[in-house]
Amino acid sequence: MRSGDQATRQRTPTERLLALFDGHRLSPTQRRIAQYLLDHLPEAAFLSSVDLAERAGVSQPSVTRFAVALGFSGYPALREALRPIALSAAADSPDTPEEIRRNELQAAVAAEIRNLESLHRMLANPTQVLDLGRRLAASVPLTVLGLRISAPLAEYFAYAAKRIHPDVRCVTAGGSAVYDALLQAQTAGGTWLLAFAMPRYAAETVQALRFARELGLKSAVVTDVPFVPFARDVDMVLPVGVGSRLVFDSYAAPVVLAAVVLQAMADAAPERTQTCLEAYEQVAEREDFFYGR
Repeated sequence: MRSGDQATRQRTPTERLLALFDGHRLSPTQRRIAQYLLDHLPEAAFLSSVDLAERAGVSQPSVTRFAVALGFSGYPALREALRPIALSAAADSPDTPEEIRRNELQAAVAAEIRNLESLHRMLANPTQVLDLGRRLAASVPLTVLGLRISAPLAEYFAYAAKRIHPDVRCVTAGGSAVYDALLQAQTAGGTWLLAFAMPRYAAETVQALRFARELGLKSAVVTDVPFVPFARDVDMVLPVGVGSRLVFDSYAAPVVLAAVVLQAMADAAPERTQTCLEAYEQVAEREDFFYGR
């Protein structure tokens, strides 16, 4: 027996099913289907696409798209792959729902740990991040862009950046307001835009990046992979892993990268950073911004 086959057979049915999903970009709807399969082995593997859709609370075309997203020609091919896993689950005393959920949640955290480890390796050579920090620190004003699911990341970065930079403009609303904000920033002397573009990539984000380039603004984008469709529209791509094991993506590594870039900005202008931070702390103390001093 080949060692690879032996390792496959030693894994639990839940682990084999999780491995089937691993490495594929699934939408929230598709993850609901995956979750139903995990929660209802082995019987779910023998359902028709119509029955699976009804029980998972999605449409039948969503089930077909789910199968294709996993690399199968359609749902029948996926079902053929699921049935051996389901049969082994029936023969081997299947995991309890609690065990299945625990394994799945642990797998999600483990995937995030791997993303952080990858970021750690990337920062072994911090030249790119340090250079970006200098450029962002020198751009006055500095525009930070994040639309849809990326908005909280942009808001986190901008909130902290305002403590060490004299003019930070955070753009989280789409539509024509993005064009207004970019035009105003360029007119005011801004030279750089930092964008967060998490999957699924908002079309408005891509359009904003292209408009920024037309204005002559330089741009850096924090995203999940280096070869994003809009890589040619930006000057610097900072790829960092995104957790995709849960119904909604998780962003441990992008948040850490954002904090690293903030540190690079602070180090690029140490005197200004110290002055800004001291001024803020004086106001915070005088006005009692925080409890537990």
